[in-house]
Amino acid sequence: MRRLYQKIYLTIVATLVLVVLIAGALWRLGSAGSPFGQALEMAGELAGTALPPADAPREMQQEALDRLGRQIHADLALFDSELRPIAFTGRPLPPPSRADESGWIRGPGGPAWSFRLPDMRWVVVRAPRRHRNPAVGLVLFLGVIALAVAVCAFPVVRGLTRRLETLQAGVETLGAGNLSTRVKVEGRDEIARLAESFNRAAARIEELVAAHRMLLANASHELRTPLSRIRLGIELMNGKPDSKYAADLKRDIAELDGLIDEILLASRIEAIGALQASEEVDLLALAAEECARYECELKGEPVAIRGDPRLLRRMIRNLLENAERHGKPPVTVKLRRAGDRAVLEVIDAGPGIPTEQREQVFVPFYRLTGDPKGAGLGLSLVRQIARLHGGDAVAEAKADAPSCFTVTLPFVRPA
Repeated sequence: MRRLYQKIYLTIVATLVLVVLIAGALWRLGSAGSPFGQALEMAGELAGTALPPADAPREMQQEALDRLGRQIHADLALFDSELRPIAFTGRPLPPPSRADESGWIRGPGGPAWSFRLPDMRWVVVRAPRRHRNPAVGLVLFLGVIALAVAVCAFPVVRGLTRRLETLQAGVETLGAGNLSTRVKVEGRDEIARLAESFNRAAARIEELVAAHRMLLANASHELRTPLSRIRLGIELMNGKPDSKYAADLKRDIAELDGLIDEILLASRIEAIGALQASEEVDLLALAAEECARYECELKGEPVAIRGDPRLLRRMIRNLLENAERHGKPPVTVKLRRAGDRAVLEVIDAGPGIPTEQREQVFVPFYRLTGDPKGAGLGLSLVRQIARLHGGDAVAEAKADAPSCFTVTLPFVRPA
């Protein structure tokens, strides 16, 4: 069952059906064929021998019936073959039905037992009333219902609470710091979906914490290099001022500033996970402004997309810097439409990225083997920004362009 309320509702219905079946069984056991009925039937056979014959005077038959009633402490009634009353003792009793050879008779005074004598007369007997509070019977009946409900509902209730206890234990374990905690998903109801949500949240938390740990470790390593160069440059400047050392210091400080800026931007995008500003942007105009800062050729058609112009500008700039730093001229930027997507391609004349490393280059601080340039954050930011805008970034190789980075973004359709 996919919904918890359905399971609870069907459990209640099944419990009520079981109560009805139990009540019917008890009623059936309390009627014909019960030991009590068999005992009354045997008593009737004995009563037939104690009563006078059918042609005896009514007074004699009444006297014998009174005597028998006093002996067995029961209500008795004697009827002829036409169901006319002959004699009775105790409380009034209803006549038997012709359809019944023997059996129970339900009446206002309580159930009675009727049986036919060999001479075709009928005897109706009712056990003596035991002075019992009628509330006792009601309590017993309600007790049977409560027991049936408890027996039927326990497996369902226990199953729900057991899964909730498992989920609670998982939450406490996750809160204690074990980020690899996952809970078992059982069933298809709301609790199962809650367990799936917990597992997804735990996986996301573990992924974010691992990414932050890796970012901190790599950032501390990457920052140490320009800081060491700056420290060395300051020492050299103190010993012998030189314009060359000053230029190196400025370059190292600019590198350090850019690295810190990229680390902070990557952390902010990862933490926020949503655009802070969104407006209609002409991607071709944005690319033209950035291409003016580099030696590259721009081809394409105007495409309007919605997004953060500052982040989109940073995405294009990182792609151009990557082509300038790791590729070879000439660099070409192409912008076109493909279906409902804007496709931005940055192509250079370099050898391209090996197939097995095309996904790894988008991992923060990853560098290609033998390439010490850069910190390994530029392409990671490109993919983060593209995905933040509902698109993606990939490295691919084409027949005429072995080194190509492609960014796809949803564009704004004209009204």
